[in-house]
Amino acid sequence: MPPAEPSLNLQVQTLYTEHHGWLQGWLGRKLGNACDAADLAHDTFVRLLSRQGNPYFGNEPRALLTHIAKGLVVDRWRRQDVERAYLEAIAHLPQPEVPSPETRWLILETLYRIDAMLRDMPARVRQVFLLSQLDGLTYAQIAEQLQVSLITIKRDMRTAFLACLSIE
Repeated sequence: MPPAEPSLNLQVQTLYTEHHGWLQGWLGRKLGNACDAADLAHDTFVRLLSRQGNPYFGNEPRALLTHIAKGLVVDRWRRQDVERAYLEAIAHLPQPEVPSPETRWLILETLYRIDAMLRDMPARVRQVFLLSQLDGLTYAQIAEQLQVSLITIKRDMRTAFLACLSIE
């Protein structure tokens, strides 16, 4: 991350001084957990520092902070859902097959990226991709089921595969 502009640093410092306590309290009430609230309040200001372009934050700084923080809360909840589903999936494994904590972390990070990629896909592209990859349907079967042309399914799969290749 390139260093932030001095004016941006000053603006964020002012916002932090004036609104950090309020934001952390707001997040604490929303999350019911002071530690998570502190983490997300911190992440909110980090997000501000990493903004590109115009550093103007508007006349309603709390609205901006709330908007950013809400997005971070939703991201956290999504990550928790993915983690919960993964842990439920491996809970029934025999002890020798349970992944180590390091392997679990790597798998979860990969799952988070896949979840984000799928979420960012257009709805039909995601549906086509999942029908193909999870349900094992052929492109012709998908085209028939969705009542679209075969070429449309091929285009959607191309889009989906490109999204897969772009996962960082």
